[in-house]
Amino acid sequence: MNKTVIGLLRHGQTDWNIDYRLQGVTDVDLNETGRQQARVASQILNPTDWDLLLTSPLSRARETAAILVEEEDGWQQPVIEPLLLERSFGEAEGLRHEDWKAKYPDTNAVPGAETLEQLEDRANQLLDQLVREHAGKRILTVSHGALIRKLINMLSSGELPREGERLGNASMSVLVHDGASWQLESYEPRTLGN
Repeated sequence: MNKTVIGLLRHGQTDWNIDYRLQGVTDVDLNETGRQQARVASQILNPTDWDLLLTSPLSRARETAAILVEEEDGWQQPVIEPLLLERSFGEAEGLRHEDWKAKYPDTNAVPGAETLEQLEDRANQLLDQLVREHAGKRILTVSHGALIRKLINMLSSGELPREGERLGNASMSVLVHDGASWQLESYEPRTLGN
């Protein structure tokens, strides 16, 4: 059986990323730096290496995927995949990271937020769905920091990302399913092209 490969591309930068604000499911657009990061990613990523382009429904991910398609011939149109959505931070959305931790000492118990356990369940659903529906395919996904962190953390047995390590906007890591299990094939927290 051919391996199933998933590229985990984080969306380009937004103004809230600069301010270290929790975006969650709040629909924040890319800024000009984020658009440029997507254009650089389009020059690095070869569309012939991928069978399918999936994106989160949030505009910052959708626009990142759209820029890939606009900038480089050969991409198929992106398909919305709701399981790629960012973690909901509930009432904490819009807060700066340090304010979130100060206001909610248990950051896993914020009213209206998706818990880390729920996020892990959704991450497992995503992996199960992708290997079931697209076995043997190479799938590039455009998603978000918290979900990508969770997937990497699960497949690295908690070793990655390292404590305090931030995933750069337009960074990409790769997961592979060999027919039996998922592995983290490559981990790269830096923005593509940096």
